[in-house]
Formats: sequence, structure tokens, C-alpha cells
Amino acid sequence: MTPPGPLERPWHTMTPAAVANLLGVDPARGLTTDELARRRQEYGSNNLRAATRRGPLRMLLAQFADVMVLVLIGAAIIAAVVGDPEDTVAIVAIVILNALLGFVQEYRAEQALAALGAMAAPSARVRRAGEERTVPSHDLVPGDLVLLEAGNVVPADVRLIDSARLSVEEAALTGESVPVEKDTAPTSAADAPLGDRHGMLYKGTSVAAGRGTGLVVATGMRTELGRIAAMLQDDTAVRSPLQLRLAAFGRRLALLVIGLCAAIFVTGLLRGEPLGLMFMTALSLAVAAIPEALPAVITVSLALGARRMVRQQALIRRLPAVETLGSVTYICTDKTGTLTENRMRVDVAQAPCGAALDASHVRTPLPHAALSIAGVATLCTDVQGAGDDALVGDPTETALVRWATAHDAHKPSLEQRWPRIAEVPFTSARARMTTVHAAAGHAQRLACTKGAPERVVPHCDRMLRDGALVPIDRAAVLQQAEQMAAAGLRVLAVATNSDHRAPGDPPDALEEHQLLLALVGLIDPPRQEAAAAVRTCHTAGIRVVMITGDHPATARAIALRLGIMTDADAPVLTGRALGELTDEALREQVEHTRVYARVAPEDKLRIVRALQARGEFAAMTGDGVNDAPALNHADIGIAMGRGGTDVAREASHMVLLDDNFATIVQAVREGRRIYDNIRRFVRFVLSTNAGEIWTLFLAPFVGLPLPLLPIHILWMNLVTDGLPGLALAAERAEPDVMQRPPRPPREGIFAHGLWQHALWVGLLMAALALGTLAWARHTGNAHWQTMTFTVLTLSQLTHIMAIRSERQSLFRLGVTSNPALLMAVVATLLLQLATIYVPAMNRLFHTVPLTAGELAACVVMASLVFVAVEFEKFLVRCRGLYADPARRS
Repeated sequence: MTPPGPLERPWHTMTPAAVANLLGVDPARGLTTDELARRRQEYGSNNLRAATRRGPLRMLLAQFADVMVLVLIGAAIIAAVVGDPEDTVAIVAIVILNALLGFVQEYRAEQALAALGAMAAPSARVRRAGEERTVPSHDLVPGDLVLLEAGNVVPADVRLIDSARLSVEEAALTGESVPVEKDTAPTSAADAPLGDRHGMLYKGTSVAAGRGTGLVVATGMRTELGRIAAMLQDDTAVRSPLQLRLAAFGRRLALLVIGLCAAIFVTGLLRGEPLGLMFMTALSLAVAAIPEALPAVITVSLALGARRMVRQQALIRRLPAVETLGSVTYICTDKTGTLTENRMRVDVAQAPCGAALDASHVRTPLPHAALSIAGVATLCTDVQGAGDDALVGDPTETALVRWATAHDAHKPSLEQRWPRIAEVPFTSARARMTTVHAAAGHAQRLACTKGAPERVVPHCDRMLRDGALVPIDRAAVLQQAEQMAAAGLRVLAVATNSDHRAPGDPPDALEEHQLLLALVGLIDPPRQEAAAAVRTCHTAGIRVVMITGDHPATARAIALRLGIMTDADAPVLTGRALGELTDEALREQVEHTRVYARVAPEDKLRIVRALQARGEFAAMTGDGVNDAPALNHADIGIAMGRGGTDVAREASHMVLLDDNFATIVQAVREGRRIYDNIRRFVRFVLSTNAGEIWTLFLAPFVGLPLPLLPIHILWMNLVTDGLPGLALAAERAEPDVMQRPPRPPREGIFAHGLWQHALWVGLLMAALALGTLAWARHTGNAHWQTMTFTVLTLSQLTHIMAIRSERQSLFRLGVTSNPALLMAVVATLLLQLATIYVPAMNRLFHTVPLTAGELAACVVMASLVFVAVEFEKFLVRCRGLYADPARRS
């Protein structure tokens, strides 16, 4: 974080003259050339310090830091010690495949995102030494005199010294959906929120309307934008649930393998077994215990899921985020541009002291002029252009023009009939605007006024109701406006007046004794698909929380419309109230609060951390600079790709390419599907490897020779586990995947019967294999080792077909519903037959061809595993086997 400097002061509390004096600059001429050079050397360039980005080499090396990969490398060393180079080469190939898959995905995602500093404006117009010029924004220094107008991006933190109808779009920084009116007056409170500092403009925001002149008071990392960028760099990454579970699994597995191998080796020597035989048995058991394909399958599953998500408009920046999506219990979402369209719209027009106006009332000409209510509203705007996409101007005014156009009041044609001859501009003190028009060939002057009801209504003595002019009830109208504002609407009063006085009379004379036409309520409307997405999240047991910098009333209204909040009286926690809570009190509050308003970046971080302290997994969606720290710290940060800022995208784990909140629901569904598929693979690989372990472990104790060679074990782990295991990644989502509650964050990967399944299935496989071996030796069959090898391999194939679902029968799912898995099973079967019947493979695998009867016997024995697992699923469906009564529903 950049240390405080001499220029870091509460500039918003000072007058323009005091600011100019402290900065040592003449506000009429700007900085001199000599002073500019001195300050550039003292303060440096006006650039954000780019976030440290991992280079390709570091990105590649990071792929080898996983515990399971290290265990896998240990397996390669064991294979080398055994003296079988084919085994070593096969394991190393799996390690390299795992690393390349992870590297390619992360590298492509990094290349698809823009750099952090792209938020800065590329150029700025300044006055230096009395001359106006355009300079690169990075060339600005404190004290520079900056000239701004509509469409400009603010290039640094600026204190206004002059303005004309200036309004600034600050949604990216504060979350405020409506442009903020700016003026030069000081703000009294030193700790006022950014959105209330009307004399300040901040780097990265944009000018919506008007013009202004200001003095640069902060550049680079000393700006508010730079402060947030520094917060990002100071934060640390959060590990995903899958990483945590697999790290624990890898540690336990490594300890178990070491202990088991040592126990077997020592036990065998104590029983008088030959040293060489026990050494070979221990090493074979170590190879069998390590699931060589697990890291590759998990990475492939995540990579394939990431590819599917791109087709669904979600770009994954970090692979573990794919699985994390399926674990989230809270989605903390920004409002502006995420849940809403970030585009103001007229929601309702009401008659004074009356009900909502329909289209005919809005279009009907007024009694005193050939204009409608919509016509008056559109004339009283400074919007330029025609057509919905070509309108330029203040978002509130463009919303009025779009509304008027929909009611046949077209601004260009109205301006031709009623050209503007004068105006009384909007100021924050007046809070209203009046334009004066005169029809060609007529002496009549027509005034069109719009503004805050409390500033317009007191100047009206009549109102329009049911097409008639009646005396105004000011108190009732203002109460009506308050009710509309409480519903989250931005309320404007529209009024008019006319006379036949000379054009030279002051235009503000027409602002008295006006006719009040309507109260117009505007809102940044919710996205059409957002409400359905919120409902789906609730069905899936995910709590949706709105965190916004907007007004509490507006936040409440949007939350009620979307179903985030169901009780109209439920509290909305403001940033000021949140700041008064201790961390302990906040941890209690976050469980019950669904809407936060007027929050700062630090508040969002506190909310996310409070949720995490409660053991929840929090996702944070957002598009603004103010969202970036929370995006970075959340278990998964989800940024907007189209309307979002570069800083937010840089901080996120996932980017929504279509800025659609509903895409999150699809991403959560995909995350849950992927996690289910990873569990399927873990279930499969642990069961099959347990079968191999029990076979090797029990054979000496029942007086049988070593049943399998190391090459047999590695073949089963790489081919039988690998090919079908990869195909499990293509398994479809269960029908109820979005009706289940989220996984408890601390739930282990072995929950809900996985370890019990692996234990008894492994014992069953070993019993079938050793039974085959004992029967063959008892009958004098010399093919006993090949038959044992074949039974274990085929039982693994029947097992994988049975575990495609933890509950549903294969016959209900359909044998062909996962074509990739079916093809993988067939391919593996053919490869296994090749090891039996191809002479070259016989020499490599030390196998012999089996007779038809021997092969049939192996198939029958292996099929018993399928029958047993199907019966287990029947017990799960009908008897609640492995059910967890404590799991929340």
C-alpha cells in the first residue's frame, strides 16, 4: 500500500480557493513547465501499479505442486527401482499430461483478460501555463488543471473548481446507478461516503453530462482507484474445497501406503518368507495403492467443465473455481448491472393524487397546449440524437425520451414545432430544470419543468387529474411522491405553464403558478431472467445476498421484485450501520441480512470474511472497481465480462461473458455435476485399487502365491482406471442436482457411504480374484495368474457401469446415455483381450491365452460386482442406506 503523502487531505471539505492555495497553482493558468517537471519527478506517473502476474514458467511449475502429483512422482521412482522402465514412462506421461492440461487452461484464460491498468483514461485535456492541450493521462501530476465534458473518463482524483450542469457516472466506484450531480461546494463531513462528496471526481468514473474544471489532487496509486488496486495486491488467494479435500486425502493416502507396505514387509519376514518375495510384494502393493490417474482425471474433468462453461458464457480463470461453484452456500451479488440492466427506465407515471396513468392519458394533448404529458417531459431534456441506441445524454433524461417516444412524443419533431428559446438550468440547489419554448407564428410561451417533487410542487397551484385542471393539494402530492420513493423509484415531478408575455421577460417567471401534470417514477429495472435465477438458487439451497452502494429504498425495491427479500419490513443494513458492528456482531448479522446498501469496498470484504468465518463458502459477483477486493477474497469471485471493469475481471475467478446473472445458475449446475463426477471417479478408483490391495495383501495369508505382477497392477491403474475414469467426466447431471442443498463446506469427499462402498467392493473384488486363483490352482490350471488378472480387470469395468449414479439403476439411466463411457469400456475390454490373445502382449504382460470356458468363467465372476452394486443402490433408494439425518435440507 502506498504510504500517506503530503497531498492526502480531505479535499472535499475545502473551498476551491483553499485547494488551489494548498496545491500552489494558479487556477486560471495551471502549472508552469518548471513546476510540472519537479512534480513529475516527485510523484511519478499517473499509473496504477499492475498486479503481479505469473509468467508461463511459474504457471507450469505450479501444476507440479499438488500433493497427489508428488505422490505420483514417488510411484514413478518406485517403478524405476523395480527395474521396469515401461512403468516409469507410463507414470511420467500421466504427470506431464496433468501439468499440460492445467497450464494450457490457465494460460488461455490469463491471455483472454485485459491488464489492470486499462481502467485509466488514455488522454486528458489540461491547461498548463495558460494554454490548453491534450496530454496522456499518465502524464498528469497533482496540481494539474483538468478540463472535462460529457463522455470523458476522469483521469485522476480531481477537486472541482468550476462546473456547469455536471453529472458523473460513478457506478463503477460506488455502485450508485444514477449519475451524481456535481458542484464546487465543499462537503461538511470529512468522513462522508464517496458518493456524497459532490465536489470530487474520481479516477475511472465517467462524465455523463455537462462540463467542469478541476485540480488534480491525487494520481496513480494515491487515487481511490489505486487504493482499491493496492487492497487487491495485499490479499491472498483462497483454496477451493476440492483442493482442501484432495490435499487431506493425499496426505492420508501417503501415510497409509507407507504404513501398509512396512507392515506387510515386516510381517512376511517374521513368517519366514523370502526377502526378495516380500520386497516385490511391498512394492507391488505401493503401486496398487496410489491412484496414478486421479490428478489427471480431476484436471481433465475441470478443464472439460471449463470448456462447457465457455459455451454457456462463463469464462473460468482458475480451474478449481469450476468445482467451487458447486459448493457455494451464499452468492453475494452487486445490484447495478448485475441484477439490474444498468439502464434507467420509466417504471410508472401517476396523476397527482391519483392512480397510474395509462397510455391514453400520457398521449392526450393538454387543455392549454397541443402537447401531451410525454411531450412536455421529452422537451425538458438535453438529450441528443434519435433512436434508442443513438441517444446521448444523462441516463435519467434518456429514459424519459425513450418513454416519451414509446407514447408517440418524438423529440426531434417536437423541437421543430416548439423550438427552445430559453432555459433555467438544473443546479443541485434548485433541483429542477425548466425549458421555454415558442411555437412558430404564435406569441404563446410554453414552459416545461421537471425536477424533484419537493422543489417543483411548491411552485404549482393547479394539477391535472382525469383530464381536468383542479386546485393542487400540495401535502397529498408530496406524500404520494414519498410513497413512490419508498418503493425504490427515483421520482420526478413534471409541470408546465404558458403565457403570452413578451419573449424578453425572464424565463424563471414561468416557474411560478405552474400546472402539475404527473409524477414519474424511474428505476434501474431488474433483468428479466434474474428473478428466475434467484428462485433457482433458493431451490438449490443457496442464499442470495444483495450488496450495493445504492440507496436503501432502491435496494429494498429491487430485492423484493427479485425475491431476494420476501418481507417488505425486513431490515436493510447500511454501510454506516455495518461500520458500527464488531466483527463478532457482524458474524451473527450476516446470517439474517439479505440486503446491504450504501456500502464501501471495505464493507464488502468484511461481509465476505464474516460469512467465511461462519464456515460458509461465499461467491461474490460484481462489475465495478469497488467489487474487486471482495471478488479476490471470496471463495469464488464472479465478474462481469461485458459491462464490468478490468479491475473486477482481474480479481475474479470466473467472468460472465454475457453479464447475465442467470448464467451463474448454469455455472453452479455445472459445478455440482463436475463434483459429482469427481466423486464417481474417486469411488471407482478407490474401490478398484482396494480390490488390488486386498488381493495382494491377503494372498500370502491364505497360502496363495503372489497373484499379480507389478506390470499387471500398473496396467489396471492406467488403462482400466484411466480410460473409463476420464469418460466419467462426461456423465450427465443427476435430475435433482439443483434441488439438493449445497454440500456442507466441511463435508469430506468420502461422505454419504463412499468409503464404506470402497471397502466392501474392494473386499468383494479380492474375494472373487482369490477365489478364482484358488480354484484354478486346485484344479491344476496353469493359467491361474492370467485368470486372476482378467477377473480383476473385468470386475472394474462392470463396477464403473454400475456407479454412474449413486442412486439410480443403470437400466433407468440407459446403457447408452453416456456414449463416451460406453466406448471407453469397450476399448478397455478390447485392450484387455489383446493382453491375453496377442503374442507380443503375452510376452510383455507375462500372460497366456485363455480358453473360451476360462474366459466365460472370468466374465461370470466379474459380473457379480455389478449385481452387488445395483443391490446397494436399491437399498440407498428404498431403505435410506448411507443417509445423513443431520444434513440440512
